[in-house]
Amino acid sequence: MARVNIGGQAVLEGVMMKGKSHYAVAVRKADGTIVTEGKECKSIMDRIKLFKLPLFRGIAVFIESLILGVKTLNFSAELYGEEEIEEEPSKFETWLVNKLGDKAEKIIMGCVMVLSFALSIGIFMVLPMLIGASVKYFVKISLFGQNIIEGAVRIILFLTYMKLITLVKDIKRTFQYHGAEHKSINCLEEGKPLTVENVRSCTRLHKSCGTSFLFVVMIVSILVYSVFTTEVVWQRILIRIVMLPLISGLSYEFIRWARINPNNKLADLLSKPGLWLQRVFTTAEPDDQQIEVAIAAVEGVFEYEPMS
Repeated sequence: MARVNIGGQAVLEGVMMKGKSHYAVAVRKADGTIVTEGKECKSIMDRIKLFKLPLFRGIAVFIESLILGVKTLNFSAELYGEEEIEEEPSKFETWLVNKLGDKAEKIIMGCVMVLSFALSIGIFMVLPMLIGASVKYFVKISLFGQNIIEGAVRIILFLTYMKLITLVKDIKRTFQYHGAEHKSINCLEEGKPLTVENVRSCTRLHKSCGTSFLFVVMIVSILVYSVFTTEVVWQRILIRIVMLPLISGLSYEFIRWARINPNNKLADLLSKPGLWLQRVFTTAEPDDQQIEVAIAAVEGVFEYEPMS
């Protein structure tokens, strides 16, 4: 299987694909037409050599993916809703625009990202830690045991969250576009021409998926927090926040290793939980129209970075 330097994500009624230095977003508008926009996206790894090193490159990829993901999601939402009746801006929105000008949208997006990140840390990191730590008041248990319980709670919360969001209609369609994104990349890696028929025949699962990455993060966090641990609650919370870059770096290295070793039995075995999550929760079989959008996004990248 060939390696291709392209990855992506699903957005609202569309797909974003990213190459080495450019990305493209393809969205099917309410009138049925597909609009594709491509832009340059220079990585911090090209400017600072430190972030090309193992562990550090994972941190860079994680942060850049988060920023680009929010940016392209906002773009797709605006594009898809263009034909809807525009609402009058609220007094608060008007005040922000008057005070901040063109920077208002970027500042709001930044605040939303910070708030979302804080909520994620609270729900998936701090809450499981507090639950794990509280067990010692009922039964005698070691710090390692507390970390195991914490990891189990974190996984349960994550799976519950995944199950709940699959009940939302718009999310279901996004998961179909997620499947179309994976199928298109798998089609390229199998060396097939990028046609609807060829893409349709490919699997919707992929080892390098963000879902797999999140699951690996949860497993790696159990190991890291078992090494760097303490009985003091506020110190444990601080450790969980400070160690996140290390955990994301280690998780990225595993995902990268699994991808470049497709025939490795150990890589296949360790990748199975992430692939199971994709199959059950975060991907669905797309229809042909959704596949067409994914292909348009890939071709949008190839306009700037032709496939060798």
